[in-house]
Amino acid sequence: MAYETIIVEIAEGVALITLNRPDALNALNSQLLRELATAVEKADASDKVRCIVLTGSDKAFAAGADIKEMADKTFVEMYRENFFGAETDRFIKTRKPIIAAVSGYVLGGGCELAMMCDFIIASDTAKFGQPEINLGVMAGLGGTQRLTRFVGKSKSMEMHLTGRFMNAEEAERSGLVSRVVPVKKLKEEVMSAANKIAEKSLLATMAVKDAVNCAYETTMAEGINYERRLFQSLFATEDQTEGMASYIEKREPQFRDK
Repeated sequence: MAYETIIVEIAEGVALITLNRPDALNALNSQLLRELATAVEKADASDKVRCIVLTGSDKAFAAGADIKEMADKTFVEMYRENFFGAETDRFIKTRKPIIAAVSGYVLGGGCELAMMCDFIIASDTAKFGQPEINLGVMAGLGGTQRLTRFVGKSKSMEMHLTGRFMNAEEAERSGLVSRVVPVKKLKEEVMSAANKIAEKSLLATMAVKDAVNCAYETTMAEGINYERRLFQSLFATEDQTEGMASYIEKREPQFRDK
């Protein structure tokens, strides 16, 4: 499939998806989100992909949703169309790990999209924010829910109510991003992480993603029980046998995703 708003490259088990609307600072519109959802679904189903990286440009991961597309819409249109809802629902159903590599503006829908990924690695130029309040609206792609879970109620409430931006250092300190690297080394560091994930058993990485995400949806007791069952189930796989044998034999494992 030929994409107009994203670029997809696949190599060594990693699908690199780059948002590509440079004239609009990668603002999210319906076409971009449809293409992104399709690309991620294809990567999820491909035997050639074991990890996905989502990135933008040095200037902007994504500077928000496309205001021009939304400005004249009515409540009835937004509600009936489930605006952006179907595409983001498709995105978050991805079972393979997704890393967000972000620089520059990570605002509004861009911040929400980054938070839909499994973890975020940011460059030192990244600026995060949910400034929808300045437009007389609020976050609509999960921003009030995910940001609160990442950074806590007080900081999330302040950012949503004032539109204040958070720099990369504060984002790391607050737990929004896993780490911060120099902008010139962002791609190198992120691809290194993605390649490490791609070397692991895909069954195990999907189970880890499933279990960690469960922590946000259940009680501690339910989550621990779910983790225990996933852990035990991996002992039915050939990868568990190979992984433990390779450790004992002091060699690199050869996982086959079986």
